Amino acid sequence: MVYKVVIFGNKSTTTQFIEYIHHQLIPIDLIVSVDKTKYEHSISGFNNVVEFAQSLSIPVLVVNDYSLCSLECKDFFSSNEFDLGISVGWQRLIPQAVLNRFRTGVFGFHGSPGHLPYGRGRSPLNWSVIKGHTRFLNNLFMYNEEADKGGIHSTKAFEINEFDTMESLQYKTVLVGLEQVAGLIKDYRNQSICLEPQRSNLSTWYPKRTVADGKISLLSSTREIYNLVRGVSRPFPGAFLYSADQKKLTIWEAVPFDAFIDTSKYLVGEIIATFGTQFIIKTVDGSILVKKYEYPGVVKKNILFH
Repeated sequence: MVYKVVIFGNKSTTTQFIEYIHHQLIPIDLIVSVDKTKYEHSISGFNNVVEFAQSLSIPVLVVNDYSLCSLECKDFFSSNEFDLGISVGWQRLIPQAVLNRFRTGVFGFHGSPGHLPYGRGRSPLNWSVIKGHTRFLNNLFMYNEEADKGGIHSTKAFEINEFDTMESLQYKTVLVGLEQVAGLIKDYRNQSICLEPQRSNLSTWYPKRTVADGKISLLSSTREIYNLVRGVSRPFPGAFLYSADQKKLTIWEAVPFDAFIDTSKYLVGEIIATFGTQFIIKTVDGSILVKKYEYPGVVKKNILFH
């Protein structure tokens, strides 16, 4: 069987790319996605791509092995032919044996605040927000045996502003990513895909983020706490603190409140005041207003979090 255009992905953003590519650019011949029952709760922003693909009558390969190294995966890719692959929301390396089966290659996205290979690795958009960067370079590049190391087809920049959350930033990655995919498909049809080598003299690596990395350090500044909250907000697991009785406070939205109001009678991490469903927590250099959160109890003034 010959599959000319193949999409790899498992997330809500994947469905947006599938719909655009399939209806506006070129027919998709196959979608590769993981088994929902096995991976739904371990992939941030997971979406049932299988059901969506079936609604468009696109064939789907559902795999039980995210690494694509199972015997079933090896047999499938070795016994069929492929041309162009596009990875959107596939958060694993694709084995070289699979990449070798694609005549034109497999392309995917990776971005960072600087030009690759600066900012290779995991969760680059989250890290960019957490570290306070103000721009993001979205690269569409060809996969090879090393993570985020292939030749670049296109790079588009967008702003990370002080109002952005992970939700709004994902909107931006979709907007620029759709433009980049349109350019790739155009070049593919014209058999004119050109790649630029990565030229930066600095190579850095972002480590994988886990749920535990969302723990807020009250030694951090208000700005650092704010960046962490928005850098791990939905669809990611969220930033959090614990009360003295170990109840977990997950903060989905918070903003710096004030740096000059006298809070000397409060401890860092203590609730200064509540206003309806919102409340203010003291920080080392001011205070932060918590606007959206989850907490298994009633939030009251003077509760101390750590």
